[in-house]
Amino acid sequence: MAKTKHLENQSVISNVDWLSIFLYTCLVLFGWMNIYSASLPLETTSIFDLGQIYGKQLLFIGISIPVIIVILSLDAKVYEKYSLIYYAIGILLLMGLFVFGKTIKGQTNWYQFGGISMQPSEFAKIGTALLLAKYISENQNGFQTIKEQVIAMGIIFLPVLFIMMQPDTGSAMIFAVLFLVLYREGFPAWYLWTGFMAVLLFVLALLIQPVVLLILILLGCIIHFYFNKSIRRNPFVYGILAVIMAGFVFSVDYVFENVLEPHHKDRINVLIGEDVDLKKEGYNLNQSMIAIGSGGWIGKGFLEGTQTKGGFVPEQHTDYIFTTVGEEWGFAGSIAVVAFFITLILRIVYLSEKQKNNFARIYGYCVAAILFMHFFVNISMLIGIFPTIGVPLPFFSYGGSSLIAFTIMLFIFLKLDANKVNEW
Repeated sequence: MAKTKHLENQSVISNVDWLSIFLYTCLVLFGWMNIYSASLPLETTSIFDLGQIYGKQLLFIGISIPVIIVILSLDAKVYEKYSLIYYAIGILLLMGLFVFGKTIKGQTNWYQFGGISMQPSEFAKIGTALLLAKYISENQNGFQTIKEQVIAMGIIFLPVLFIMMQPDTGSAMIFAVLFLVLYREGFPAWYLWTGFMAVLLFVLALLIQPVVLLILILLGCIIHFYFNKSIRRNPFVYGILAVIMAGFVFSVDYVFENVLEPHHKDRINVLIGEDVDLKKEGYNLNQSMIAIGSGGWIGKGFLEGTQTKGGFVPEQHTDYIFTTVGEEWGFAGSIAVVAFFITLILRIVYLSEKQKNNFARIYGYCVAAILFMHFFVNISMLIGIFPTIGVPLPFFSYGGSSLIAFTIMLFIFLKLDANKVNEW
């Protein structure tokens, strides 16, 4: 038995994807360097000072090492076999926030035990990805029935429900990217297009007068109806769809004014270019763009960022960590970081395509999708093409929950990938 275990460990070491580990290591270490720069006090202390943010992040990196060893040492089958348990634990942790959670800035999304904090929504993504992969791999019928579609959506929406109640819009929105995985596995495309059109219409309704937008929609419907023969066979259904779209357009103004929180409205106004106070709601975006732009082509140099040292960018060590990259490492450094992220994500997709096991393949897609969503949203909100919603940059932003959760998520997949040569 011991000999078999030894051979399995040797197999993992020899088959694990070292390129992914190299990219992960580079991102984590470079992320720490930027956290160090963004949080360095006037009087320099030891890098191991746990009273400083960079010292705490170094501790989280240290904790990640034994976590990686445990993940790679466990039998690969436990991740599929107990996926429902992992998912249930994530849901219970989210529910427990309403009793034991700590409220910070109006959001109850943290547990705090002494000096230790944990954000369960980060870990809920892992359980959701595992259970979704297991369910899809066991139901390879292409989501032909409503029941299959509802169960798949339910797996995604249940944690979203509890996260929205915290409320944490940013974390909840990340789960939406899992619909791309469903689509890849045969989910009806109209769900995806419906969601896309709803978002597009919402934004257009804020930019264009509802009556004008409605006229444009009706013209589009008439043209589509005229040229699409299949639609002509069901004009009644098409008419109902047009009425629903019209009702949605006229409801946007009410939702914006009466349903959204003030800070949500401020962030949307910043996004669509409405007049905003650069000392209030527009401050974060304005300062982040100044910091990134001031770096030029090659940056001001490590620890030399004036915006960073002056503390002009709020939360620069967390959601706005990329502004430190832009200021101190310039366009060249920013492109390098983007290239590392894209390479890692594409590498995960490539490895997923090579999987012999459906569960490992689908889980890999989930990991790639979640990493991409975090990366895309975080960078986009810093340059003004997405609202500021508090989404960390994977492996880069300060935070134990974020770093350890992303580490677990990635290395579970690397374990599954290393095990593909073995029998399932």
